[in-house]
Amino acid sequence: MEFISMVSMVVIPLFVLIVLAIGTYKKLPTYDLFVEGGKEGLSMAVSLLPHLLGMLVSIAIFRSSGVLDYMIDLFAPILSFVQIPKDIIPLALTKPISGTAALAVTADLIKSFGPDSFIGRLASTMQGSSDTTLYVITVYFGSVGIKKMGDALKVGLLTDLIGIIIAIMIITILFG
Repeated sequence: MEFISMVSMVVIPLFVLIVLAIGTYKKLPTYDLFVEGGKEGLSMAVSLLPHLLGMLVSIAIFRSSGVLDYMIDLFAPILSFVQIPKDIIPLALTKPISGTAALAVTADLIKSFGPDSFIGRLASTMQGSSDTTLYVITVYFGSVGIKKMGDALKVGLLTDLIGIIIAIMIITILFG
């Protein structure tokens, strides 16, 4: 692990140095190009703010309105029937919405049940099983102005569901 940390500390500055050396060799205005790229990055960040704000407000409403608790109560009997603990439901519901929220739920589950417990292993596997569909669609589609995202949303949510099911199957087979 120390070797990887040391390599990453060297590679990024080395990459920047190589880019600057090539730009200087080709007699390009490297500083002007750097400033121009910074302006584009700043304008992109400003254009993303409304999308991020909308998503964060939606997540807060989802959690504070009690919908999350209602969904847990709704799915608990079905999951109990197939011997899946209901404690994992908040992670399954927040994973497609927000990576940070899902990471917080995962950390809470690991803290409560331990990393080597069934729930800890399942939460860790689910955390890495798929991406945050709604975040990706909000940020990336919003940044390039794509308005029609229905098919991407359906496919993203389907892959989230498949990732959750596969994670449950693998952990149940290996550690259940």
